[in-house]
This record gives sequence, structure tokens and C-alpha cells, in this order.
Amino acid sequence: MAGYSPSTSKHNTVKLIYTWLPYVYTNMAGKEHWISARGCVYNTNYHFVWSTKYRRKVLTGKIAEDLKELHEKIAKEKGVTLVTQEVMPDHVHLFIIMHPKYAPADIVKIFKGITAKKLFESHPEIRNRLWNGHLWNPSYYVGTCGDTTKETVKMYIETQKVK
Repeated sequence: MAGYSPSTSKHNTVKLIYTWLPYVYTNMAGKEHWISARGCVYNTNYHFVWSTKYRRKVLTGKIAEDLKELHEKIAKEKGVTLVTQEVMPDHVHLFIIMHPKYAPADIVKIFKGITAKKLFESHPEIRNRLWNGHLWNPSYYVGTCGDTTKETVKMYIETQKVK
């Protein structure tokens, strides 16, 4: 991952971020975690969790192995970084870094849609355990995390007019 370096930046707007927000640069996020992209510098980390329909324990053995491989393949194809994952018998955890242009809901739809289709094709026995229905519950959890705490961000915002 490319890190942000103010001395090598070619975009004046990025330099302004460093110039006008030195507190953010030094205290809110370590620059080694920043990713430079066209038009933005970001550090967006998402923890996703979703479960199987009816919380059926179908994600075991070869199915779980195939699901992990599918997650890795989808992440690579869509240009997101799959930091880590865990497949439990009735739910999955994904920790993903992705460009802010992607909405978390869209990423979940992509992962759930592709994995359901591929797993039903390669493991048709799953359908029987789900009453020929859907693999995934329509709900999901998403949480964000970064290098800072909520308290640090709150304090930074509240002290803007004090400066």
C-alpha cells in the first residue's frame, strides 16, 4: 500500500491537508496506514459480519474452505484488501480496507451475491439444508475502525474554533 508523503505529493490539495491539518497528520492517523488514490487520501477499515439464513450451520469443512477462497478472489477482483477473515459454521467475519467510493452496502451485496451463487453451484447439498432458499440472511453488521478513537476525533472537532 502506498503511504502519504507530503514531500512527494504532486497534488496541491493533498499538500493543503498536511499544511492546514497538522494535528490530523501527526496525532489522528499514522501516515503508514494512509492510502493515496486519485482525489483522496484514505484509511477506511470495515469489519463486516453476516450470517446464513436461519443461522443454519452449513459453513463447515470443504464449504468453509471454498468460501474463504471465494472471499479472497472477490476481494482481488474488486480491488479491496481483505486483511483477515473467519468463517464460522453459521456466519462470517471479514476485515476489509476499501476505497471510500464504495458504499459498504454495495460491497456486502457483491460478496454475498457471488459467494451464494458459487457455493450453490459447487455444493448443491446446501440448498437442502436451507429449504431450497437463500444462503445468506439479508441483514449484516458493519463497523468501522481506524487509528484514532472517537474521543480524539470529537476533541479535534470541538477545539477547531479555539485555535
